[in-house]
Amino acid sequence: MDILAKFQFVPVALTFTLLVSCATVPETGRSQLLLVSAAQETQLGFQEFEKLKKTVPLSRDTVANTQLQRVGQRIAAVAQLPNARWEFVLFDKPDVPNAFCLPGGKVGIYSGILPITRDDAGLATVIGHEVAHAVARHGAERMSQGILIQLGGQILDQATVGRSAAARTALQQAYGIGSTLGVALPHSRTQELEADRLGLLYMARAGYPPREALSFWQRFSEYKVKHGGGKQIEFLSTHPLDSQRMQQIENLLPQAEMEYRKP
Repeated sequence: MDILAKFQFVPVALTFTLLVSCATVPETGRSQLLLVSAAQETQLGFQEFEKLKKTVPLSRDTVANTQLQRVGQRIAAVAQLPNARWEFVLFDKPDVPNAFCLPGGKVGIYSGILPITRDDAGLATVIGHEVAHAVARHGAERMSQGILIQLGGQILDQATVGRSAAARTALQQAYGIGSTLGVALPHSRTQELEADRLGLLYMARAGYPPREALSFWQRFSEYKVKHGGGKQIEFLSTHPLDSQRMQQIENLLPQAEMEYRKP
C-alpha cells in the first residue's frame, strides 16, 4: 500500500481533534490545545499530591505554615479555578528553592524557597505564579502536546518502514531533538511567562503590592548566580531568562497597579 494512502486519514482525524479540543486561557486569551479533560487532569493532580505528602517530609515550622495558609488562601480567593480543592502544603526541603501547583488546586512549597521569598509579598509572587499554572491548565496542555508528539513519532516510524534500521533510528532521533527544541521547550517558556503574567494580577488583586514581584525575581536571580546556576542558555531551557521575566513584569506593572487592592 502506498505510504500516502496508508496515512491519508491522519490529517482529517488530527484536524477534527484540534477543532474539538481548542480552548482559551483565561484573561490572556491565548489559544491552547487540550486533549485531556479537566476531570482527568484533576484526578491525576490529586493522586500525585497524595503520593508526595507520603514520601516527602512535611515542615513542622508553625510560623512558616501559618504564613503559607494566610497567603495561599488570599491568592486562591481571587483565582478562578472551577471545582478547585485548594490545599497548601509546606515540604521540608531546605535545599530546594522551588514550588509547584498540581491540577485541581494542590500547591506545594519547598522550604528552601522561603529565605528568598522573605515576606508575604514574596511568597504571594511564588504562589500566584504556581496557581496561575493550574488556572491556565498548563498541565493538561503539556500532556496534550506530549500525546501529539508521540503520535508524530509513531507516524514517522510507520512511514519509514522498509528503510534500514540505522536510517530509522537517525530519523527518530532527529524528530526527538527537533520536537524538543522546536516545540516543547519554547512552549514551556511561553507557559512560564504566562504564569508570571497571571500571577502578578492575582497577587495584586489579593492585596499584595505587585512591584514586590520584581524584588523577588531579582533575589531569585542573585540566588542562582551565587549557588552556581551558571549562564542560562534560553533555547535549551524550560524557563525564560530572568531578565526577560523581569522586563515583562516591569511592562505589566501599570495594569497590575490598577488591580491592586490594599487590604
